[in-house]
Amino acid sequence: MDNFDVQDDCSRLVSALFFKQFLKRPFQIASIVPSSKALVERVAGKIDFSQPRVIAEYGPGEGVHSREIARRMCPDSNLLLFELDRAFARDLERQFSGDRRVRVIHDDAASLPHELKRHGIDSCDYILSGIPFSILKIEKKRALLQKTYDALAPGGSFIIYQVTNELKQHATHFERAESEYFLQNIPPMFITVFQKTPPLDHHERGPLPGANFSVSAHRSA
Repeated sequence: MDNFDVQDDCSRLVSALFFKQFLKRPFQIASIVPSSKALVERVAGKIDFSQPRVIAEYGPGEGVHSREIARRMCPDSNLLLFELDRAFARDLERQFSGDRRVRVIHDDAASLPHELKRHGIDSCDYILSGIPFSILKIEKKRALLQKTYDALAPGGSFIIYQVTNELKQHATHFERAESEYFLQNIPPMFITVFQKTPPLDHHERGPLPGANFSVSAHRSA
């Protein structure tokens, strides 16, 4: 059988909730089907779970990435899920009701700085996003990128999976970026890791350079 085992045997058989919300907001949900198991594992593999982490996720939807992250996280880690869709947010609250490490925030991703402050958290180690940045107006896109950069700890990473790779031209806040085109998903996705490097001595620090950007394709054997 192959073809990614028919998108994991359609193990993602699109849930009624996901399909209903996609029909309501087709331009705000990145795909008609949730991420494949292969994509979820590939994205989670970009995160170092060897110690407690603060992780935020923008637009988790049904929570396919959230569940894998929570499964791998240390007991003292924190996962903040920012979901604007009320139905998805309620479903996430139900899924994680017994996990004190996970907080579901029914609000825009732009509220991240406020939520970090509200929960007494200084910064994030990782921020994950599957929201389609390409549909955001340029001002909102740049503002969210700035808030994301500011919320990351030095050495922290912003990890995105997107149908297009247009965000690279706007994410010049980040000093480093690595991207791959991941084919084991329908549709295929660009996975990009933007990294905030530790600051130089303030006397030596100049304007931030554009992100170094490389692309590789990933396909299963």
